[in-house]
Amino acid sequence: MSLRYTFGGDEFIFVEISEAMSLQSFFTSMAITKRLQEEAVAGVIEICPANASYQIRFNPDVIHPDAMLAKLQQLEQELSSDNMVLETRLIEIPVLYNDPWTNETGAKFRERHQDPSSTDLEYAARINGYPSIDDFITAHSASPWFVSMVGFVAGLPFMFQMVEQAKQLQVPKYLRPRTDTPKLTLGHGGCFSCIYSVRGAGGYQMFGVTPAPIYDPEQTLPYLKEMMVFFRPGDVVKFKPINRQEYDIAMEQVAAGTFDLTVKNIVFNLHEFLANPHQYNQQLIGAQA
Repeated sequence: MSLRYTFGGDEFIFVEISEAMSLQSFFTSMAITKRLQEEAVAGVIEICPANASYQIRFNPDVIHPDAMLAKLQQLEQELSSDNMVLETRLIEIPVLYNDPWTNETGAKFRERHQDPSSTDLEYAARINGYPSIDDFITAHSASPWFVSMVGFVAGLPFMFQMVEQAKQLQVPKYLRPRTDTPKLTLGHGGCFSCIYSVRGAGGYQMFGVTPAPIYDPEQTLPYLKEMMVFFRPGDVVKFKPINRQEYDIAMEQVAAGTFDLTVKNIVFNLHEFLANPHQYNQQLIGAQA
């Protein structure tokens, strides 16, 4: 893997790890940026890991650009198999798949869709070779997802499913973006899922909604007390399908300020995962093999 370094003006270095997303590329980004953060290098202002790249903002009056570049290259050289272990969080996110609100929104924008005669879920199931929506939902929720980056709008996580490349669920974005997407919609574009943290425009296919707020400047819920943006790069997400009754109960708890998420600390080992992804995932999420 050959990393490509590019200066952006006087204050930025952009590092491309690979042109295509992969767990190996993502872990390389996380390992280097984590080391850089731990070493607290003087002059480093911001560290922004992404899907298969990362970007550093630094103060050139504190650390010379050439010295900053040399430091990043040193971290790359020191990267070894021992770095492919990540201490992170496993988070269970409840999802009401095939909900009435995203279906209603999708119906308003069918002229912008590849298949105006079907819903987003029907289209996604068909082009991925699943005989029914339920089969597709099972494939979407059965394996965990990595949060590879957070952005676009405040708190929105981009998530990459932890399965072999041949099993990746892929759907194109809308032909033209919608001007509306319900808040907390579970979307999918390319090989990435996301959760729309706020209501607004969007082009990802819509699969359902979660009752769990993931961005709240008021920080009213227990899991948002530490930070108004919940997700972090490196989080592992397990989607839990729920029914309408469970969704309504969760929404009542959100309104009362008592809703909480199931979160536990885990250690993820990339090499053990790559040796047997299915078995590792089952162990990770506590399911039966």
